[in-house]
Amino acid sequence: MYFRVAADALLLLHLAFILFAVFGGAFAARWRWTPVLHLPAVAWAVFVELSGRICPLTYLENSLRRSAGQSGYPGDFVQHYILALIYPAGLTREIQFMLAAMVAAINVVIYVWIVLRWRAPAGRA
Repeated sequence: MYFRVAADALLLLHLAFILFAVFGGAFAARWRWTPVLHLPAVAWAVFVELSGRICPLTYLENSLRRSAGQSGYPGDFVQHYILALIYPAGLTREIQFMLAAMVAAINVVIYVWIVLRWRAPAGRA
């Protein structure tokens, strides 16, 4: 039972990391130290998608699930949990490139907005 709970907790942590990598730049509008944590997360997410690697958290989750008597799953987190909702056909290299580009583009837009906001005169911000 403990392994299953740990696997489920890791699943939620993994999802939180992905959401932070995609949208975490928005926190920089409030907390200026956020990019110190966020930009490495973005770099890792883009690297994993572009390289076609599987995130180490996926291996750990599968190991915990097997220890709990459950079966692990083939592929990576995105393919198993997220792509099943968005792209029923499965994960391809083209989709991975598109996901990486989306993560990068979303964050470029967020950071451009934040920089413009920081540079705006105090009366306009």
